[in-house]
Amino acid sequence: MLSPVVSNKSTPAAANAAAASFAALTAKLDYLSAADIENVRRAYRFADEAHLGQLRNSGEPYITHPIAVAQQCAEWKLDAQALMAALLHDAIEDCGVTKPELIERFGAPVAELVDGLTKLEKLEFNTREENQAESFRKMLLAMARDVRVILVKLADRTHNMRTLGDAPHTKWTRISRETLDIYAPIAHRLGLNTTYRELQDLSFRHLHPWRYATLAKALLRARGRRRDVIKRVQSEVESAFVNAHIPVHIYGREKTLYSIYRKMDEKHLSFAQVTDLYGFRIIVQDLTTCYTAVGVLHQMYKPFPGKFKDYIAIPKINGYQSLHTTLVGPFGTNIEFQMRTEAMHVVAESGVAAHWLYKAKNPDSDASQRLGAQWLQSLLDIQQETRDAAEFWDHVKIDLFPEAVYVFTPKSQIMAMPRGATIVDFAYAIHSDVGHRAVAAKVNGEQVPLRSELHNGDVIEVITAPVSSPNPGWLGFVRTGKARSKIRQYLKTMALEESQELGEKMLAQALRAEGIDRERLAEDDEANHTKWEKILRFTGNRSRADLLTDIGLGKRIASMVAKRIVTLLAETGEKPNVLLMSRERYTAHESVSQGALVLDGSEGTSVQFATCCRPIPGDGIVGYLGQGEGLVVHTDDCAIAKRLQNRDSERFIAVDWSDEPVRTFETDLLVTVSNGKGVLARVAAALSSAEADITHVDMGHEPAQDATDLRFGVAVRDRIHLASVLRSVKRTPSVLRVQRAKSAG
Repeated sequence: MLSPVVSNKSTPAAANAAAASFAALTAKLDYLSAADIENVRRAYRFADEAHLGQLRNSGEPYITHPIAVAQQCAEWKLDAQALMAALLHDAIEDCGVTKPELIERFGAPVAELVDGLTKLEKLEFNTREENQAESFRKMLLAMARDVRVILVKLADRTHNMRTLGDAPHTKWTRISRETLDIYAPIAHRLGLNTTYRELQDLSFRHLHPWRYATLAKALLRARGRRRDVIKRVQSEVESAFVNAHIPVHIYGREKTLYSIYRKMDEKHLSFAQVTDLYGFRIIVQDLTTCYTAVGVLHQMYKPFPGKFKDYIAIPKINGYQSLHTTLVGPFGTNIEFQMRTEAMHVVAESGVAAHWLYKAKNPDSDASQRLGAQWLQSLLDIQQETRDAAEFWDHVKIDLFPEAVYVFTPKSQIMAMPRGATIVDFAYAIHSDVGHRAVAAKVNGEQVPLRSELHNGDVIEVITAPVSSPNPGWLGFVRTGKARSKIRQYLKTMALEESQELGEKMLAQALRAEGIDRERLAEDDEANHTKWEKILRFTGNRSRADLLTDIGLGKRIASMVAKRIVTLLAETGEKPNVLLMSRERYTAHESVSQGALVLDGSEGTSVQFATCCRPIPGDGIVGYLGQGEGLVVHTDDCAIAKRLQNRDSERFIAVDWSDEPVRTFETDLLVTVSNGKGVLARVAAALSSAEADITHVDMGHEPAQDATDLRFGVAVRDRIHLASVLRSVKRTPSVLRVQRAKSAG
């Protein structure tokens, strides 16, 4: 006969056995076919056997966790493959099961899902920043390839958060912070609002147990005090809809503890000042009735000004649709009502998972399948252009919090953009080419700068030009990951192309100085193929283009590469051309004159003109190859250039101006004036009459004196043009002195 103690102990054991059985899941699988249920059962048996003997922190058999994850997936009506992956998601990680074994038993799609989930299991978000970014990138890309991976992962994380109390307290902060920062925003971005709210509340509960408990008690007391008001409102609303002959389902809705806490924290409110604790959801039969229902409610109670929102006509970015209105109920209580159809309700609560839920009810509908697809596709687009994980993380994290503004194209197409987005973000959202070529914009018919922020209802027209290209300064104000990644990718590509062209010119110049004509190393000549292989082995570059880019960026010194080439040619019996070495002027290459690299201003980002001395055509100049900076051009009398030359002379190369520069160059003027009314306007007019563009004006921070220094940045063609500008300014009344300003070094 069993003792009472033993029988008491058998009670939790029996409960564990029930939770660990397939029966715990069966009741939720009625939407699957018999064959699918049998496949899920096979996965359960395999997982049960694989996890045999393993226990959770609570002491329960480990299989209870995969079953709980599968139950959540079944509530979303995910397909059999996803449910099988949910049951098997820890099999590779914890049980030594291999991917080929899963392919053989359950097929490749299930094995791929489990493999994707296994990679996610390894992620640790409290590691150093670059590892965190890399982990985040892997997770988002797995999600972008198959959204079921993240759905199962969110189900897994939800169950882990529900049972976090059984884990050691040392893990609470890390796991809760990770859930709040990473997983809850992803759930929200994909429209899984029920999961989003639960993850937030569970994280809050374990991050701030005392605050959570205090708020929970306060909410319980408030619920008791306002119970009569809420019952009265519900009764009156139900009666109003019966009298209007509108069939509805009314559900009470309470703010989550975390949303109350966040509102108190952000707006510095006490609990008593948070008025919209309660609300109602009203589910109606069709879209037209949603608007009729608003009319019924507004006849009953006074609407709160500015609190009506139409998310049906303009849905949120994650697909959410409802009408929202806040009414002033009995005793001045603010109560929010949300009107939606059954289909909208499914999407509002389950987001991308609604594809399976809605398909189960309406097999012919694919409307919900598009949910989240645009954002997921943008992840793949950004990944193709961004190989650096930290940069990818930087692009995406803003998009996880999509407080949206809604704007219109000139053809009245609605576009949702993140709050704070600019004209440039809008241009890239339309198409990459529109973004790259944008030069100006009109908002509601008026010309505005490209950095202007978008506001709800704006009609945006972007003006493009075929010769335009992205400005690096745009990175300072764009808000969307797509725009940022497209701009960076374009600038990187252009910089590499320009650096390669510069490297080509510099190597040609260095080879000529060594008596080697560049044509003797033509790549299309089969005999030169071996020579280039030896050169690349010496430099450690993968390709000739890579070597030329390194030369253009200053990572390799062209003269050293040229000397090595001479040595290699000597090994094959080829000798330098002495006449070529001694010749003063070279005409065979259009870019080389008197042994110097010729600059005309078209070189792009690979050549920078030093801001310390601001050289212009006509100045004597020298070129400094900064490590990884490309070629920096200084005036030959620049103090900074002289210091660099003493320290790093082998990095200097001969440069010269072209006879016909293709653009203007910026320099600084220091103008000393007698302070008086209109003096700035007169100086500006003098600069304009001399055809000098003003790029900036600096009047300093000191209070104006009788004589004041004004510093102008002006764009001029050359020294002759600059002399004309100086004469024009000097003749201006009130100007005491004008000179070209240079850094003291």
